[in-house]
Amino acid sequence: MRPRKRSFAIKGHRTSISLETPFWEVLKEIADEKHISLAALVGEIDSTRADKTGLSTSVRLYVLEFLRARLRDRPLS
Repeated sequence: MRPRKRSFAIKGHRTSISLETPFWEVLKEIADEKHISLAALVGEIDSTRADKTGLSTSVRLYVLEFLRARLRDRPLS
């Protein structure tokens, strides 16, 4: 699976991130759930990331933490 690149304007600066399709899909679901645009969500992630962590990595970790939280809240079958 090859990453797909998308460009966003964050704080007036144009940047691109590359993610695999499943990450884009979950990221869009999160944005929809929060009633914000994908660009706004990426901006939120960007504002909280560690200085030396790349934006694509930060987005992947954000998606991972979101899904882990969902699993913790899920009742066992």
